[in-house]
Amino acid sequence: MSKQKNRNSLLCRLLGTLKWLIPLAIIVVLAIVAMQPKPIEVDAGSVIRGTMRFTVDDDGEARVRERYRLSAPLAGRMHRITLKPGDFVKKGDVLVTLDPGAPDLLDPRARAQAEATMHASTAAVTSARTQLEARSVEAEQLKKAFDRSQVLHEKGNIADAAFEESESAYLAASHARDAAASAVEIAQFELEQANAALLRFDAVPEEAAPGDAWGFSIRAPIDGVILRVEDESERTVQAGVALLELGDPQQLEMRIDVLSQDAVAIKPGQAVLVQHWGGANPLEGRVRRVEPSAYTKVSALGVDEQRVDVLADFVALPGEGETLADGYRIEARIVVWEKADALQVPAGALFRQGDDWAVYKFESDRARLTLLKIGRNNGEVAEVLDGLQEGDRVILHPGDRISDNTLIMPRK
Repeated sequence: MSKQKNRNSLLCRLLGTLKWLIPLAIIVVLAIVAMQPKPIEVDAGSVIRGTMRFTVDDDGEARVRERYRLSAPLAGRMHRITLKPGDFVKKGDVLVTLDPGAPDLLDPRARAQAEATMHASTAAVTSARTQLEARSVEAEQLKKAFDRSQVLHEKGNIADAAFEESESAYLAASHARDAAASAVEIAQFELEQANAALLRFDAVPEEAAPGDAWGFSIRAPIDGVILRVEDESERTVQAGVALLELGDPQQLEMRIDVLSQDAVAIKPGQAVLVQHWGGANPLEGRVRRVEPSAYTKVSALGVDEQRVDVLADFVALPGEGETLADGYRIEARIVVWEKADALQVPAGALFRQGDDWAVYKFESDRARLTLLKIGRNNGEVAEVLDGLQEGDRVILHPGDRISDNTLIMPRK
């Protein structure tokens, strides 16, 4: 009986002890768990391999490539211009009519000026034709070189870069030849206008009296669109006064003004990507010319900047239902460097570690400090030369809480 009592007493004491040991154990376990380091949530990026571009990005405008600015070849009374900007005209249509007075026509000084204008126009035609012949020969030579490089490229005997350089040189020469042909048309038209003005002097009859007038018509040199009318009102004009501009809206080019330090890397033939111009798809172009001199332009922040105009041609104009016209704003990206198979890391993962570039790489659930060598950096991605492999994951924008061997987890 006493043994049974002792066992019951021992069991009661044991149960009493467990009543406070179990909560104590739970508290200890919770404390240990709470003291364990928690993983830090981070944004993750991947190292990929693909085409990488280094571009010069800036605003520009689309504009008609060849503008015809018509001026009065002689002094007289101009009839009111009924054409409006945007009107289509055909080659030979009468754009402006002048009534030159007989006293002006009989003036020896005016005749001498008309003769000088005719001689200058004749010289301009000769010069333009010479330029056209030179550009045609150059384009023909580059076409043969391009055909040869195309055959070699198909056989795998030359690199893609050499083939693309040959193609760009030929395209640039072709556009230069077209521009020279347009210059010949302009010079020929100006010569015709000068001859017509000079013939007016020979047509004045001896009995011409003050106030007599003979209509002189200025005609359209091309099929095109009226771009601007200087003053549509009827008025007296002097020889050389600008009257209107016209051009072909299907012959557009780009004018992109870039910083002079960026213009150093831009060469004719480089690709141009046109974005945010209002259409559904981006447009493509090729650099034709980098202007040889810069000019000062005040930025939006009031800072003087040295700017250089870059002229580029569209590879193809917008499709049906989309309009891009003279003076429209565009955003252009000029590709100054491109590599088809570049190993790339997000630029937001890079930071300086002494004199080296570094990233934090994912190693299981730990952050591992990794030094690397990089090449080009376009602000979005950087070319990896050494230190990472395709498929590695890195931490984007690591903060002060991240260090080597820190416990991490990707943010969902």
